[in-house]
Amino acid sequence: MRFFMNLLWALLGGGLILFVEYLLSGMLLCLTIIGIPFGVQCFKLAFFALAPFGSEAKESSSAGGCLQVLFNIIWILLGGVWIALTHLGLALLCAITLIGIPFAVQHVKMAHLAISPFGKSIERI
Repeated sequence: MRFFMNLLWALLGGGLILFVEYLLSGMLLCLTIIGIPFGVQCFKLAFFALAPFGSEAKESSSAGGCLQVLFNIIWILLGGVWIALTHLGLALLCAITLIGIPFAVQHVKMAHLAISPFGKSIERI
């Protein structure tokens, strides 16, 4: 069932487009040394956007360090808020129909990860 839902997500829920966008953003951020940590977080978001059904973002064991908090603040100020708002807007659009509600739930999960990706890991459930 997860495979089928992830396939529908990739084709109809925007997962494939989100994957490509996050992947390209991560590659561009990795062109500079300062951008590498942020690029790695974009890669995390990309692979979570490709197959969110059966995955969950959880706090990692090293969550809460001062460097992660600083990076999350920089992430939020430079675009994390807009990424999260985009996912929430897409969730509202998906939630209009009964069939789109599972996709809306995945967009809300992605918005939660997009607001502060540092200190979180993606786990299969």
